[in-house]
Amino acid sequence: MDDLKLALLLNAVSPRVGGVLVRGEKGTAKSTIVRALAAQLPAVDVVAACRFACDPAAPDASCPDGPHDPGGPSGRRPAALVELPVGASEDRLAGSLDVERALTEGVKAFEPGLLAAAHRGVLYVDEVNLLHDHLVDLLLDAAALGTCYVERESLSVRHAARFLLVGTMNPEEGELRPQLLDRFGLTVEVQATREPKERAEVVRRRLAFEADPDAFAARWADAEAGLAGDIRLARERLEAVRLPDERLEQIAAVCAGFEVDGLRADLVTANAALAHAAWRGRDEVTAEDVRAAARLSLPHRRRRDPFDAPGLDESLLDELLEGDSPGDGPDGTPPGGAPPDGAPPDGGDGPPPSGGSDERGDHSGAPPTDPPTGRNEAEPGSGSADGPGNADGGTVAAAAAAHAVPLLEVPGVGDGAAGRRSRARTTRGKVTGARRPAGRLRDPHLTATLLAAAPRQRARDRTGPGLVLRPDDLREAVREGREGNLVLFVVDASGSMAARRRMTTVKTAVLSLLLDAYQRRDKIGLITFRGRDADLVLPPTSSVEAGAARLRALPTGGRTPLAAGLVRAAEVLRAERLRDPARRPLLVVVTDGRATAGGDAERAAGLLTGTAGIVVDCEDGPVRLGLAGRLAGRLGARLVPLGDLDGIVRRHRDLDRAHDRRKAA
Repeated sequence: MDDLKLALLLNAVSPRVGGVLVRGEKGTAKSTIVRALAAQLPAVDVVAACRFACDPAAPDASCPDGPHDPGGPSGRRPAALVELPVGASEDRLAGSLDVERALTEGVKAFEPGLLAAAHRGVLYVDEVNLLHDHLVDLLLDAAALGTCYVERESLSVRHAARFLLVGTMNPEEGELRPQLLDRFGLTVEVQATREPKERAEVVRRRLAFEADPDAFAARWADAEAGLAGDIRLARERLEAVRLPDERLEQIAAVCAGFEVDGLRADLVTANAALAHAAWRGRDEVTAEDVRAAARLSLPHRRRRDPFDAPGLDESLLDELLEGDSPGDGPDGTPPGGAPPDGAPPDGGDGPPPSGGSDERGDHSGAPPTDPPTGRNEAEPGSGSADGPGNADGGTVAAAAAAHAVPLLEVPGVGDGAAGRRSRARTTRGKVTGARRPAGRLRDPHLTATLLAAAPRQRARDRTGPGLVLRPDDLREAVREGREGNLVLFVVDASGSMAARRRMTTVKTAVLSLLLDAYQRRDKIGLITFRGRDADLVLPPTSSVEAGAARLRALPTGGRTPLAAGLVRAAEVLRAERLRDPARRPLLVVVTDGRATAGGDAERAAGLLTGTAGIVVDCEDGPVRLGLAGRLAGRLGARLVPLGDLDGIVRRHRDLDRAHDRRKAA
């Protein structure tokens, strides 16, 4: 929690730091502390009647409500706290043309959005990982530039938009893409304290607030006023703080040592170090300031794989700050190289983060596999020695590096949340038609509007050159783009899948499909069946990282209750249709088609009739029974041989090599 307080204070002192991303489990007071900070920010002077909160001492020359006279009327108000809902539209965020007034009154009027309301205050996005990507891009661009640009419907507007951007998220509900993570200046991991006295104090204060809010506020008024004064003094001191060349080169060495991409990390670390020095009352940046800034600005920029968790090796940070060369480690290895045996890769006290990968691209973190034992699936708990044993008698196979897979999509056109998998009617994409708006007009189709109004002009006694429009003439565009789906994996983890190291290939294929689901903005779920029953290993979620972790730890062995897996899938899909009816499901069954336990698979497949599906055929060897193909026919699903998922990688590799040869020639 101390790191979170520091990150918020550094941004309060210098908005150039670029905002804070707060990652943490539910119930850790992420929202509470953000709202508390907004109340401590110094009040701002604003031009009277300006919707864009212009500073009367230096009004924005491009303000749509301007120009403002420097000596004009002004007022004073608290710094704004603006919350961006997850379901907000682009128009609500950036502002837009008031289309109804433009068409019915002929007035070109601009309606400001939330970015204008947040100017010189705080813009808070709860569950930022659930926000649509184009909205995240838009608000991060505004935060980086300090200006909002609106170019649409013959309207061109720009206005100042400088604010403290704070996003909170629960990693269990899905991660942000690395490109978007990089746009946040600082990131902080928050966990609830395990210290009983601290937890008791939190509860004690909450109960005191609920019993008498006014008395509680009065009790802490002096401390809050002191914090607000410290922030104001640090802001005034910031412009005088110097960043010596020695410290700037130190920042560059740290960023280069951690192999972060681009130069944004250097800029953010420099601005955060300046803000930290100002907050500590110094007039020059020191090594302590650089270290504090790097601890907050670099962890989320070191992700190399979508399944990697943010983290920072603080021992490496200390070595880089001390100026040690990469080869000066005590054991002769680079500071960022492989850790000693038994040590966690990030130098911490806990186990390696799930989803980590080594330099060979192995994402499993498991030891090399042993040759198969030759057992057959008739022996309960049997399987190949693909990995270490499991407590319930199964074995755990390793998985290789994920690879590219073909596009698997749901047929038809849906209406689900924006994504990158299946065709859908969305708010972004190519225009395919027009319709009457159900509510407020957001995306006008001007041609359709004019065509609807033209036949009625004589009846409306038109006399001038323009058209006479009525609200019922308005038409909005129908657009087609891509949606995200619910991809439900049903994976055979029985003993037959463990034979001949097949489960390693299966895990690699499913891991690759999970990576594809991450890139296409899908929700995913994971069901496995082995022994006598099927388990919902991962309920439908946006956290693809959780799916990858569960997959790697998946034990193998026992009989094949295929029917139980299909019945469990039907139950999960039925519940999800009630919870999220607009999101279309895609069923991915990974099996060789054998069924040695658990009921009638043919009858169970009938429960999934009408569900778009893929059956990944895992059968191999010289003699094939074609059972997976028969299952695909019963499900009405597409049959994809397991080798086809891996074959595309070899084809891409061959094309790349041919291209390199042509380029060299």
